Amino acid sequence: MRLFLDAHVSARRIATALRAQHDVRAADEERELDGWDDERLLALATEEGRIMVTFNVADFARIATEWPAASKSHAGCLLIVGIDHREFGLILRVINHALSTRPDQAAWVDYTAWGTRSTLADTTTPPTR
Repeated sequence: MRLFLDAHVSARRIATALRAQHDVRAADEERELDGWDDERLLALATEEGRIMVTFNVADFARIATEWPAASKSHAGCLLIVGIDHREFGLILRVINHALSTRPDQAAWVDYTAWGTRSTLADTTTPPTR
């Protein structure tokens, strides 16, 4: 999958781990992207056919809703919520789980997914009694 990690998600450990399986571009690794507003970043991700992965739920949930309503397409958004930025392993599991539920890049066009702790609940082994 082609991914664009917003600056809030672009910890080097996350980008490096994701690159083992995905084509990843990370905003915080590119100084020329410093100061770009959210819509401009989403436009860049869309131009490159990349799913935007972000913790910035407030802005991207709004943008991802407004764009299709205005007949403006995006390449997909994965909004991560309720997970601390330092929980690298959990963040990676949530991202990979979301991508596995829609493994076709084209299926992400104008689609927004929520990545939360509870999205992993269905994939964990229930406790034994």
